[in-house]
Amino acid sequence: MSIFLDSELTESERGQDALFRVIPVPLERTVSYGSGTAAGPAAILDASNELERLCKGIEPCAQGIRTEPSLDCDGPLPMVMERLAQRTEAAVRQGQVPVTLGGEHSLSYGAVIGVARALDRPVGIVQIDAHADLRVAYQGEAHSHASVMHLLSEEGIPLAQFGVRALCSQEAESRVKNNVFHVDAEELVTGNRHAVDLPQDFPDLVYVSFDVDGLDPSQMPATGTPVPGGLNYYQALHLVEHALQGRRCVGFDVVELAPDGNPAWDFTTAQIVYRLMAACVTGPAPKAPRST
Repeated sequence: MSIFLDSELTESERGQDALFRVIPVPLERTVSYGSGTAAGPAAILDASNELERLCKGIEPCAQGIRTEPSLDCDGPLPMVMERLAQRTEAAVRQGQVPVTLGGEHSLSYGAVIGVARALDRPVGIVQIDAHADLRVAYQGEAHSHASVMHLLSEEGIPLAQFGVRALCSQEAESRVKNNVFHVDAEELVTGNRHAVDLPQDFPDLVYVSFDVDGLDPSQMPATGTPVPGGLNYYQALHLVEHALQGRRCVGFDVVELAPDGNPAWDFTTAQIVYRLMAACVTGPAPKAPRST
């Protein structure tokens, strides 16, 4: 089994009490353009062996990183989502941060629901994405990758979107209906904005969903739905890091890598994962989840 940052971790850093629980989810069921997301988690894990321990002046891996076996993605999608929810819920109840590696974006539903079940306070989602993913049962599939944020918004989970640049009328209406906070790519890129304050009433507990197609295709072409005019690497990370200031990251996913044979994009995605781990470590101190 491949291990995240396997080449760098000490034995104690990969133990059961590790802060980060990496969950590979090779899901590819509802992709609607390019394919290849099933190979994403393995590519991220392999590329992670080339990362350096030091990131943003700290070593996030010193808090421990444990990689779990890949999730079984066979069977009906609601069943797959529940399997993932059980994994992320278990991690949070143990005081750990679930890190879900995709795989297509539909997996975020299961990951977020599990985190929310484990906590006794509201959780908000910060989303980096080229797409709003607010369609209703896109192409007849409720758990479509294009519908995942619609499902989560319908659950009452607050959502903040950054970098969107492909939007349909139904999604624009959903943003209004569900009070979705958003700053889209054109405003961010043309204004060179790297920081946006979240609404004051946005939850203190944050789940980050990072779709790599949020980046411009010049920096991330290895994804099924590339859209021009995207965020640059540092801009996307700075937006997330700023959003987490004064808040606590309780889990995150990095999704939609579709490896194309160029290891640069696999490494870029692995570096994003590790940088998000660093953002978790530098945030407020974790608080114990509620008892069962």
